Amino acid sequence: MSESNLNADLGLTDNNGGCSCGHMEHNAAPDTAGADVVRAHYLVSGMTCSHCVASVTEELSAVPGVDSVSVALNVGGVSTVMVVSSAPVPVGEVRAAIAEAGYEMVAG
Repeated sequence: MSESNLNADLGLTDNNGGCSCGHMEHNAAPDTAGADVVRAHYLVSGMTCSHCVASVTEELSAVPGVDSVSVALNVGGVSTVMVVSSAPVPVGEVRAAIAEAGYEMVAG
């Protein structure tokens, strides 16, 4: 699978052209459509590849109230994580889930 197809399948944007860890496991959640949806965006540092995305997605998906998670990966920089829910999710729970995955939420 080409890198452009890989990123399209994951809904990722790789602004730096590749993965540094070489891990090829992929995971991305679909967006939730509808009027009663909360979309919150967070900045996360330290993510370098789809395995990083999978780790963050898995931890955030386990937070009560989270319907889906999507990530705009910026290798070597700050990535944007969107959490979709039907009600606001406390930022402390989001921060804790990101930390549990091994990454840091940064101030926007």
